[in-house]
Amino acid sequence: MLTHCNAGALATAGYGTSLGVVRSAWQAGRLERLYADETRPRLQGAKLTAWECVQEGIPITLITDSMSAHCMKRGMIDAVVVGADRIAANGDTANKIGTYSLALVAKAHSIPFFVAAPLSTVDFKLSSGEQIPIEERNPAEIYQIGSTIICPAGTEFYNPAFDVTPAELITAIITEHGAMPPAELVQLQLKQVV
Repeated sequence: MLTHCNAGALATAGYGTSLGVVRSAWQAGRLERLYADETRPRLQGAKLTAWECVQEGIPITLITDSMSAHCMKRGMIDAVVVGADRIAANGDTANKIGTYSLALVAKAHSIPFFVAAPLSTVDFKLSSGEQIPIEERNPAEIYQIGSTIICPAGTEFYNPAFDVTPAELITAIITEHGAMPPAELVQLQLKQVV
């Protein structure tokens, strides 16, 4: 299984969302290994996801974000599971930058792509992901690693924190009410506590 960013106990609460799915699969004997993208530019996969897995004895292999397609092509990945920062009523999902490209690559390799999030993450007032605002972060996250500047002066930067994965690239959204295709998500609207 492959994951992107961190949606474990450190980033969410308790059991975690996407990392909760990983934990459950590991405990049930259904997971051999987790691959985690490093998740540039903040490196949450490298810093947080890897740490949580090592603490629990879950075998983890860290890869750079650009290695996902290669690993899928080689048959190393059977499924992708990510968290979500916000989900629109149609299932379009905003998550850490790089999630959308990961979903495209998974689709190209016929690998299921899952989003795990509590129902409270779904904003039923938003009809689609086009309405989800995307935060832009400090460009220093891109041009600087620690105290080392890695780009020449005069370079310009674009640093969106999130991207939106269209619902048609998502196999299922996993909430506390189970897993369902994005098109069926709206059926849970009445179960959401406001």
